[in-house]
Formats: sequence, C-alpha cells, structure tokens
Amino acid sequence: MSAYIFPDPAKETPTIVEGVSPLINRLLAARGILNAAIAKEFLAPNYDTQLHDPLLLNDIAAAVSRIKNAIVQNERIAIFSDYDCDGIPGAVVLHDLFQALNYENFQNYIPHRHYEGFGLSTLAIDRLAEANVKLIITIDCGTSNIEEVAYAKEKGIDVIITDHHEPEEELPAAVAVVNPKLGEYPFPHLCGAAVAFKLAQAILMKLEHDVKPGWEKWWLDMVGIATIADMVPLVGENRVLARYGLQVLRKSRRPGLQQLLKKARIDQRYLTEEDIGFTIGPRINAASRMDNPEDAFYMLSETDVARAGERVEHLERLNVERKTQVALMTKDLHKRVSTLEVVPEVLVMGHTEWRPSLVGLAANKLAEEYGRPAFLWGTDGNGVYKGSCRSGGTVSVVKLMQSAKGVFIESGGHHASGGFSVKEEHIFTFGEQLNLAMAELGAAAAVSEERVIDAELRLDEVNELLIKQLDQLAPYGTGNPKPLFVFKQVTPSVVELFGKAKEHTKLTFMTERGKLEAIAFFQVPEQFKKVPQVDSPCDLVAHVERSFFMGRQQIRLRIVEVL
Repeated sequence: MSAYIFPDPAKETPTIVEGVSPLINRLLAARGILNAAIAKEFLAPNYDTQLHDPLLLNDIAAAVSRIKNAIVQNERIAIFSDYDCDGIPGAVVLHDLFQALNYENFQNYIPHRHYEGFGLSTLAIDRLAEANVKLIITIDCGTSNIEEVAYAKEKGIDVIITDHHEPEEELPAAVAVVNPKLGEYPFPHLCGAAVAFKLAQAILMKLEHDVKPGWEKWWLDMVGIATIADMVPLVGENRVLARYGLQVLRKSRRPGLQQLLKKARIDQRYLTEEDIGFTIGPRINAASRMDNPEDAFYMLSETDVARAGERVEHLERLNVERKTQVALMTKDLHKRVSTLEVVPEVLVMGHTEWRPSLVGLAANKLAEEYGRPAFLWGTDGNGVYKGSCRSGGTVSVVKLMQSAKGVFIESGGHHASGGFSVKEEHIFTFGEQLNLAMAELGAAAAVSEERVIDAELRLDEVNELLIKQLDQLAPYGTGNPKPLFVFKQVTPSVVELFGKAKEHTKLTFMTERGKLEAIAFFQVPEQFKKVPQVDSPCDLVAHVERSFFMGRQQIRLRIVEVL
C-alpha cells in the first residue's frame, strides 16, 4: 500500500528561478533541481543547444564508415530491431533515413516475440544470409549477443549494434557497438530509438546527400513515442527529445498515426504523453503480443493512406483480441481463486495455452484485487515456461524470486513487477516454494511505497492558470513524475460510476467556478482507502489535467486515492 508524505506548510518554498510561480519553484526543488541554470534549461528545452553531438557516441565513427562503405558498394543492409515500442519506432527512423538517402537495397527485420525471442538469433542470421545481407544494424538490442555476432561473421555478415541496454564486461566482436552507456558519452539514459536517431544524425553529418537541413526533425515523432513508452528518465536529452517529439507528433503526416488517433477519438493537435502510454504504445505492442510485430512497423512507416488504414484496422482488431484474452484469463483466474479454501499469500497460476506476453496484464489485475503478489505463467512457441509477476503494492517480487531462485531458469525485475522462466520439473510446485519464501522472509519481504505529495491546493485553484504552470514541466514520466496534490476535506456532491461496464468512478464537486469533476479509471469507490460518499468530507489525492476527449476541453482531477 502507498504511504503518502504530505507537504509541510511551515517549510519555505525555495526561489530557484526568478519570475516563475512559487509552485513551479517548489516542484523543481521536489525533483532535485536546485540550480537556476539547470532549472531554466529544464523549463525551456532547446533542440539546438541541449542535445549532445552524436559523434561523441562510442564507436559511432566506425559505424558511419561501414554504412557509407555499404552504400557505395550497394550492399544489402538489414535493419534488425526489437519488437517493442522502442525498437519498432527506431526501425522506422532508419527506414526513413535510407529512403531519404534514396538507398533502396535494405530491408527491415523484426524477430517474432514467441518464436525467435529477444535479440539476434542464428535463425534470423540464416534468413538474412539467404537474402544476401552483408550488414546488419541492430536497434534496441545486440549488446549481449556475443555468440550471434560471431556466427554472423562466419556467414560473411558484419554487424553494427545500436543499443542502450547495460553492457557486460565482454562485448560482441561487432564492427561497432554504439551504446550511450559505453565510452565518454555525456548522457547514458537514451532509449534505443534515440540511439538510432543519433546514428541517423551522424550519417547525415558525414555522408553526401540531398536531404534538406533539419529534415530529420520529422523523425522525432518516432523518438518521442519510444522515449516516453520505454520509460527512460525524462531528464537531460530525453526531456528535449520527448518535448520536441510530442510537438512533431501533433503535426505528424504519417497516415497510419493520423488514422490510429482518429479511431481512438484523440485530437492529434493536443496529443499528450498519456496518449502515447494508453493508446499508441499498447497498439504497437499488441502486434508482437498477438501476431506479427511487423504489422506495427508498417502502420507507422506506410505512406499510402489506404494501406495505412488497413494496418490500423488490423492493429485495432489485435488490440481488442488482446483485451478479450486478458479478460477471459482474468475470469478463469477469479474462478480458480474462488474454489480455494484459503487464498495463499502468493498467488501462482498458469496454463500451457496462455501467452507469456499477456500474463503480466492479468497478473496486475489479480495482484491489485487480492492485495498480494501474483505470479502467472504460460508457454512460448518453443515450449518454455515463462511468466510475469506483480507485487500488489506490498511485497517485493524480486526478493521472493531471489529467495526461491533454485526453481527459476531466469528471473528479474523491480520490486513491483518482474519476469521469469521456470524449469519444467518445478512448473507445478514453484508456487509452494514462493509461499515458503514469503513465510520465511516475513516483514523482510515488505516494500513500503512512499509517494510524496507536492502541494496542498484548494479546489478553487484548479483553473487555466494552474494548467499553464504545470505545462511548463511537461512532459511527465519516469524521472519527472506528474505533480501530485492533496485537496483536504472536500465534499463530493455526486458519486457515480461510468463506462460501459460501470468500472470507472466520477466525483463531482461544486466550487466558486462551477462544477469540477474528478475521475478514476478502472477503480470503483469501494477500492479506495475511504469510500467517497455524497455530502461526506474526504481528503483527495489527485493529479490536475486537461482533457480533450471527443473534442470536449475540460480541466479535471485524476484521482489517485481517497483518504
């Protein structure tokens, strides 16, 4: 359960930047930004002055030289990307680069999540060798593929790795390993698509071409999607890329994106980071979870309006199918739990027909509903038992897995969520091991999640001026959390459920400015610490936001908790 730390009214608000409101100064301080120069850069991201030179990246000169040679020799190039919402947008960036260079002898290759797994594989290399590929450029993967890069070399294929994952002591014997976590690059937190974009910038700097100066900025829509969806910290370069990425997304000419947003009833002009997280990202990921990841790639890269529309329709069907399968899985889980005489402290369930790519979504629902860790598993295309776990907010799943590590082939993650694969001989008994670990760890398994409330506000202060102040700190995400406010002793005049399934909550408050709505998605009143009731005062913990849903502009609260 979250523990809330309330602001101290006696604590003086620091003045970090002159000329901005005390609230903005307080929010800057809460994010550890106490230097005026850094604060000014944070409040005014600048594409021309705040991005680092791409030529500072590790091995970038060798990568550019090899790509230039491939183009001169007309060698076939394969853009090999991961299948998620970082790798796929990055693949579009390099696809668009080669098109802009009028170089046609290239192809995109995205491995199948279930049959090929993450990163380079000998299967993929064999297929690319058959297509006469001489150079592979990876995106968002490859740093740990030592054996696969060696295998590609045996096949006469050079490999350039662009990645952002943690490097190990030994690196693959690639032509270049372009990774911001290697060498002297000043900012190590770029996502995979941003590294690909940096490579594109370096190529445009070093190769002769007819691309108009600044044209590459149109590719920032892909970098923005990936930076926000991959949850890298939105500070430094990432903040610049996310801010400008959103600006480009609001003007993006990609017909697939335009039609996807239209179908989701999102006004492209006002697109936000939340639209990426809840609309664009899930549909890109649905492609690899439910079918072929290349479906998402073609939706983003397609220039023909009709074909792009077909891709959008297909992704929409996949996303609906994903939701349906998760709902059926959740229904089955509820049925199973209802038959238990005693609900165990750690819920462990699975099915050989469940997709490992979907079980995390169901595990999250189960953990939240029962307030305890949930470990769910399925099987991939190779018969391997894989799963995901969620903590339910009280227990570290990492500590549990470390205490029962003998049953796992692999395991990892964060306190709140993780992934694992299980040895076949333990698949039907590892639940007992996790529950034993839970009992042995006792209080040591607990994790207290503290959430700092940025400020106490009155309902009357929720207005256009407040929104404009908060916009200065956007976009929000990892490393720059959305400001959290408390409204003390406020009294709802209406408490109601909305949505087709009546699974969302809306509270209405009367203020001097009129009605103010506060909503919570996928939460009903009984799930809050205090059940909100009409004419009964409560403390409301919430974010402040502007909504543009279905063309209706509205300033409202997004409920986090009722106390």
